[in-house]
Amino acid sequence: MRVLILTLGTRGDVQPFLPLARELHGRGHEAVVAAPQRFAALAAAHTVPFVALDDGPMRVLDAGSAVGDVADGGLRAKAALMRRLPEMFGRVLDDCWQAASGGADLIVHNGQVIAGQHVAEKLGVPAVLALPLPMYVPTREFPWPGQEFPDLLPRALNRATYAGMRAPALVFGRTVDRWRDTLGLPRRRDRHDPTRRPDGSPAPVLHAISPAVLPRPADWPATAQVTGYWFAEPTDPATGGLSAHARSLLDGPVPPVFVGFGSMAGRSPAATTRIVLDALDIAGLPGIVAGGWGGLQPFTSDRHAFVTGEVNHEAAFARCAVIVHHGGAGTTAAVARAGRPQVICPFVADQPFWGRRMQRLGVASAPISQKRLDARSLAVAIRHAAQDGGLAGTARRLGERIRAEDGVTVAVDALEQVAAAGR
Repeated sequence: MRVLILTLGTRGDVQPFLPLARELHGRGHEAVVAAPQRFAALAAAHTVPFVALDDGPMRVLDAGSAVGDVADGGLRAKAALMRRLPEMFGRVLDDCWQAASGGADLIVHNGQVIAGQHVAEKLGVPAVLALPLPMYVPTREFPWPGQEFPDLLPRALNRATYAGMRAPALVFGRTVDRWRDTLGLPRRRDRHDPTRRPDGSPAPVLHAISPAVLPRPADWPATAQVTGYWFAEPTDPATGGLSAHARSLLDGPVPPVFVGFGSMAGRSPAATTRIVLDALDIAGLPGIVAGGWGGLQPFTSDRHAFVTGEVNHEAAFARCAVIVHHGGAGTTAAVARAGRPQVICPFVADQPFWGRRMQRLGVASAPISQKRLDARSLAVAIRHAAQDGGLAGTARRLGERIRAEDGVTVAVDALEQVAAAGR
């Protein structure tokens, strides 16, 4: 079986597909991951065949303050971003079709890449939507994770909030239609509904989420599964990419606090860094601060360590007292697996959803939006997470449950079943 995996997004949208590809190879299948060019080295580190896609809308993150502008600017800023995105996707769509030029028996895609179900239709093979968050399949059990909704939203309205997933059809519809014309494909009424096959029947959807974190909603169709997380094992578990100073803090008498906001960068990274350092000092705990893609800036301190580049979360998190992060799906999964208490400071999109989810599971303090982040409130949250024995115990038990799962095996079993049914 030849499997083409198409994905677009930040590291958390790419990394889960690497162990999936490795498991497919281990079972004698061929698997190629096609993702933004910037992740070529990540794929190489996991010895996974890789095809580069144009970075396209990922360049928005390179603008530094773009995420902060959207997070702080409300609907007007989001509308401005949406107007810029279609032109960024033209090359991505072409690259996806080029990646499929060698043929495939199955297309696995994350929805954000837009091209997946269309490439599969052109090839006449099944498409499987696979993603680390429950964005596409409506449910009454929780509102759409792509937007923050009031906590008191009536349960009866939850399904209606998934109308947010119609936005891609509105924003990218014409772009997709023109591209489909170049492939000789007819117009589709749904345009960009990856949960539907060309005949309108439900397409398979795999959610790379632990059922211990998010049990499968009872009202989901049989085609939607929760497999468990897809973790990539660290390539350097001894050091995890940490500096000597950071490793000395891990070996010190007081477990440090890890702070990192991944690929998120607000309007003022310098101010955010100052808030973080002041909060650590108020809380009286040493910190390991990860720069990510520029969300936090370098500093010099004997008490705290700054690290650059990629950090293997699995190697560092389990030895820290508390993890402070942005609430991205991938980072949230890594912290939950490590069994450590969390403080989540969300920026945009699904991050508030994971912040509330971790709080309800009893493994995190109340999330602090980046809009309201200040040193004192962050210090209080860090101190609570570090000193609350109940929080630590619940986090430890959740980590044990997650580590006992094998989401990759469950997912590849499902892909083999889909491919067999397609034949």
